[in-house]
Amino acid sequence: MTTRIAEVRLGAEGPLVGAQGLGCMGMSEFYGETDDPAARETLEAALEAGVTLFDTADVYGRGANERFLAPFIARHRDEITVATKFGIERTDDDHYRGVRNDPAYIRRSVDASLGRLGIDTIDLYYMHRRDPDVPLAESVGAMAELVTAGKVRHLGLSEVTGPELREAYAVHPIAALQSEWSLFSRDVERSAVGAAAGLGVALVAYSPLGRGFLTGAFADAAKDLTRGDFRVYQPRFTGDNARTNAALLDPVRRVAEAHGATVGQIALAWVQQRALVHSLTVVPIPGTRKVSRLRENTAATRLTLTDDELALLEPIAGQVAGDRYPDMSSTATARE
Repeated sequence: MTTRIAEVRLGAEGPLVGAQGLGCMGMSEFYGETDDPAARETLEAALEAGVTLFDTADVYGRGANERFLAPFIARHRDEITVATKFGIERTDDDHYRGVRNDPAYIRRSVDASLGRLGIDTIDLYYMHRRDPDVPLAESVGAMAELVTAGKVRHLGLSEVTGPELREAYAVHPIAALQSEWSLFSRDVERSAVGAAAGLGVALVAYSPLGRGFLTGAFADAAKDLTRGDFRVYQPRFTGDNARTNAALLDPVRRVAEAHGATVGQIALAWVQQRALVHSLTVVPIPGTRKVSRLRENTAATRLTLTDDELALLEPIAGQVAGDRYPDMSSTATARE
């Protein structure tokens, strides 16, 4: 029998979810060839392990990921928390158009997501990226109207700064902030983590494994990645950056050996314990299409690192070569 993970609450009045969620983006695109049967098996294995927060977005596969999840959601609607997002616009011919947060766009987006997901209410609805040209109160006000209308239960924001989170919370309670947080990416600690902790907002950590780099799977990222994998364009996975960053995993491997764990498990355990330092509720959402990796990831929730081990890992982020994205303009980092 699979050992189930613990539960935590997203926000003061948000849903109770497993302490680790599942990022579903890679089940439809971005990480090379997809495998639908394996992904479906992984969804079921996740729920069996106590994972109840399943994260998607309308931009993943231009709606394909939401449609892919719909049959799973229908089978387990009362057992899971469905999170999706709006805000990144792509055209039908797969060109990136930009970020949109205007109320009319939000209203169209939620209806489209509800239809693809096959549900009446979205449990957690995020603004995927922030458009500084649209007043934040206007966007969050439109999102709050969706709660009143019964189309959404709880609100979330992604990649916002601490001041932006506080401004949004003054309009309507925010259950979760979704931001990148890992041994390689600690930008979120500049202002957003403190704001979230002060407001009682949970932090949903995306890419807690550094898009897979923190699993130690890449000897030479440029050669190891397959066709159709978006990481070939990510600064941390290319050229000298990749070689520099691979060397940073040596102390992680030493800690992993001491625990009889994998490098990826140590990276996930670090996120859990780093949140405790800030008195913050965190739910990492590593993505995977494989049952074996899913079980490895959830087992990390039962690891505890010593103070000496945490100190050994502390300097890593400051030595990482390359930005999180080729274009950082729509991230919170660019607005801090």
